[in-house]
Parts: sequence; C-alpha cells; structure tokens
Amino acid sequence: MSEQKTPYDLPDVSGLSLGILGGTGDQGKGLARRFAMAGHQVIIGSRNAERARQAAEELGLSIRGAENAVAAAEPDVVIVAVPWEGHRATLESLRAELAGKIVVDCVNPLGFDKRGAFALQVEEGSAAEQAAAVLPDSRVVAAFHHVSAKLLLDPEVAEMELDVLVLGDDREATDTVQALAGRIGGMRGIYGGRLRNARQVEAFTANLISINRRYKAHAGLRVTDV
Repeated sequence: MSEQKTPYDLPDVSGLSLGILGGTGDQGKGLARRFAMAGHQVIIGSRNAERARQAAEELGLSIRGAENAVAAAEPDVVIVAVPWEGHRATLESLRAELAGKIVVDCVNPLGFDKRGAFALQVEEGSAAEQAAAVLPDSRVVAAFHHVSAKLLLDPEVAEMELDVLVLGDDREATDTVQALAGRIGGMRGIYGGRLRNARQVEAFTANLISINRRYKAHAGLRVTDV
C-alpha cells in the first residue's frame, strides 16, 4: 500500500529552467538572480533583446537575455513580471509560445496617488485571472507578489525569511511553484487557494507598501501553524 501524499510532499524542481518576462525590471531581475544562484538556468526576457542582454550581463551567474518570445518559448516555467499596463498585450502576443507551460503571474495591479498605493479593479478579477483568460492553453499560477525586489537584488541578503502564497486551479502546477519558491534561501511556498482568490493577494501588496513606508522596512509574510 503506497503512502498517502501530504500537503508537504513537493516535486524535485532542481532541473527546471525559468524564463522571466519583464526581466529587466527590478522584480524580474531579482527573481532571475535568486533562481540562478539556486542553480537554475534562467533567461531574462524583454521587448528589446539588447536591453535584456545588458540586464543579464549586469547580473552575471550565466543568466541569458533575449527577446520575450525566446524567454517564453525555451524554458520549462515562465514568470510574468511585466508592468501592469502592458500585461494583457504582452501575454496575448506570446499565447503560442506559452501554450502548455506553467505560467507564474506575479503582477500587482496597483495605482498610486497622494495617499499612497491602492489596488486597481480588474475586469477578470485579478491579473492572474486575466492571464488565465488570455492564455487558455497555459497552466496559470499566481505567486511571488509580496517579495521585495530590493532584498532580492541585495548581495548582503543571503536569505529572505518569508512565505510565498501560491494560488491556482492545477494541483501539479501549484506544487511545482511551491517547490520553486523553496529553492530561494529562506523562502517557503504555501498553497493559498484557487486562482479566483488571487485578487486579495495582489491587492494586499498595497498594504505591504504602506507598512514599508511607515516602518522603513521590506516586510514580507509568514503563515503560522503550517
């Protein structure tokens, strides 16, 4: 009789390669750096291939830079870290390249005014749900929304003590992304529900920004009793 699988049984993802769309921004570069440090092959993508190559050279660690289509087509898993304003158009242009892949959306639809950051209303409910609507042949997972780009890029920070909420409708895909989160020192991937619950996870980033401004911090989340 086989042992019953527990929520803590996650796959070995050490051999997976990653592409990062919007990899020239701080969040994308930071994730690229940390995954490359963990031994993954990483391709940074950008609309401008030369800009992507320059960002990759700055980071080193054998990270490659290429146009978005290459960063979407070649790797096993693709992380979407593009600005919200270009989210839909970017994914629509890469539908064929992303078909069949796990696509990890970490985009936070936020606005800013004199009172600070606030969550924007998204027609589909969230950026992740928009991604799922645009990419019907991909396995969309929401994750990495609350990870500080500054800490990801800081060479003085060896580990980042935080939990990454992972949401999606495909158990195998969410397990894979949870395991990927755990490849970054100090991080842990925690299942956070179905993709329809990504809205409040994305929106909570506005609260974290307020916390960081008040306390001059780079706050993250920890889930207790799990």
